[in-house]
Amino acid sequence: MTRSPTAATAACADPAARAAQGGTSAAAAGQSAPTGPQPPLTEASGCRHGSPADSHAHDRDRDRPAPAPGAPPAAPTPGGADPGPLELPGNGTPRRLHCRVLQSPLAGVSDRIFRGLVRRWAPEALLFTEMVNATSLELGFGRIKVEELGGESGPIGVQLFDHRPQAIAEAARRAEAAGAFLIDINMGCPVRKIARKGGGSGLLRDPDLAARIVAAVAGAVQVPVTVKTRLGWCHSSADPISFARTLQEAGAQLLTLHGRTREQGFSGSADWPAIGRVVRALSIPVIANGDIHSPEEALQCLALTGAAGVMVGRGTMGHPWLVGRIDAALRGRPIPPEPDAAARIALAAEHLQALVAARGDHGLLIARKHLSWTCQGFAGAPRLRHALMRAPTPAEALELLHRAGDGLPPA
Repeated sequence: MTRSPTAATAACADPAARAAQGGTSAAAAGQSAPTGPQPPLTEASGCRHGSPADSHAHDRDRDRPAPAPGAPPAAPTPGGADPGPLELPGNGTPRRLHCRVLQSPLAGVSDRIFRGLVRRWAPEALLFTEMVNATSLELGFGRIKVEELGGESGPIGVQLFDHRPQAIAEAARRAEAAGAFLIDINMGCPVRKIARKGGGSGLLRDPDLAARIVAAVAGAVQVPVTVKTRLGWCHSSADPISFARTLQEAGAQLLTLHGRTREQGFSGSADWPAIGRVVRALSIPVIANGDIHSPEEALQCLALTGAAGVMVGRGTMGHPWLVGRIDAALRGRPIPPEPDAAARIALAAEHLQALVAARGDHGLLIARKHLSWTCQGFAGAPRLRHALMRAPTPAEALELLHRAGDGLPPA
């Protein structure tokens, strides 16, 4: 199976500017989303160049690891049995993940409105807030990302980043009190201004500090503590197994591993075999992340890595149905079809209206990237995107979408 290339848009960096320039618990998950009208949404070091993906790409055809003894079962092949829930003991408050597909935190994207769309197709999936800066939260900024959790259905995790153990521990307490399903610590964001301060992927170069942060958070909350990270800072220094074991020993109960180094960013291909080697080295569940944009790629990744599940990120931008489609595949159920042109246009219009209702006219600026991602794959889509990026008011953008929907040929 040929892996499709992806745009190098950072999952933890707001892609609004690139989009504007034309760049890039309920019913069982896996069911098709409703096609009728829906209720409105509301927003309540030097490194040697080269990558693991380059040196291990050929392994994908021959490296098919088996899960370690006692590890969670891998996802089934099509038609197989439901793999069952993932059990996380927590530190007094255990959690159970019924869906083995996780939605990645996406700065500037995965707000409450976006999560509401994803939830339609994946009612049981673990979704995440946008990444939260613990220091900013301490100073009173970004609290809405945490405090709005109470009004949402389904499990919502809060992802935190910082380089100060006590600051991130205090932020974790606040998030738990607001209703966070679990606390995730970001140790993989490649954005320079975050990494150079020691947060995000900067912690890949300081395993001792990373361990102290995990231990501090695990000691501060009762819900499970998890970590999202990468293979390493760069190819020449990467030691993902050692780093992952350090996190496990410090108290992490689940690890999400992106199959690239910080040096790679989002270039090249995710090194799934490297993820598989980490899976076999740990006793906690490992979630595979990177280059998963379809149910077929998710199944291929799980077969290769033996991971306990997958996390999808950039693939859901403009495709909030992706989590639910993958979940259906993992459970051995019929995979719901992707929405047709009329449904995509209607979804784009609803998303725009929800953002404008929440943020006023500024909602149009936020919506442009979502409109660009959603309005793809049908006749006239490039022309529509061009017009939407230049619409001066929400009303004019909405009119463009209505005209585009009315002008579609009969199904």
